[in-house]
Amino acid sequence: MSGAMTKAAIVLLAGVLAGTSAAAQDAPATEDKKEAWEFTATAYPTSIRNGDSYTSAIFTADRGALHLEARYNYESVGARSAFVGWNFSGGSEGGLSWELTPMLGGAWGTTDAVVPGLKATVGLGRFDFYTEIEYVRPDDQSSRYLYAWNEFGFKPAEWLRMGAAVQRTRAYGGDRSAQVGPFAQVTWSHFTLGGYWFNPGASDQVVVMSLGVSF
Repeated sequence: MSGAMTKAAIVLLAGVLAGTSAAAQDAPATEDKKEAWEFTATAYPTSIRNGDSYTSAIFTADRGALHLEARYNYESVGARSAFVGWNFSGGSEGGLSWELTPMLGGAWGTTDAVVPGLKATVGLGRFDFYTEIEYVRPDDQSSRYLYAWNEFGFKPAEWLRMGAAVQRTRAYGGDRSAQVGPFAQVTWSHFTLGGYWFNPGASDQVVVMSLGVSF
């Protein structure tokens, strides 16, 4: 898809966001009480051994099934992206539960592309699996790739989550097609602090911190 078409898609996406905001302002007060907006903002300071450090960020807004998302330094350093998605969920409390959010968006800046994506979570008791996938489709076919971030988590306590993470990215260089390592998260009130250690002990190890707040 050409750069002009990509920009057109982004403009259309912005129009959807604007229309959603206007609809939210015009909605009756009773509806606002039933489906209030929920927001999250997370920064990911990233330290790369023998490489340049940077910080990526993700901001999400959810109202009922509607999911809106903006990302910075995600597809590549210097890239911006925005998405519209729809939330689906099911399962039972205390049993198997799942959440699924297909998304469609676009990236601009250092990466100019249409980007379909998917976020999904499956939980069973104290165990869970989370995946975040997007297919980056710039004009140059040789530059197209599938980005993936996966977490296999376990919660020994309500405030503590830990496990293993697997990442596939081109945001920074390296010969590995996948980055693997442990992670841990601590949650207090509306705040979450986490740390990921990819390729531990190797010459190309990567440390990613996560600083998040929900409101």
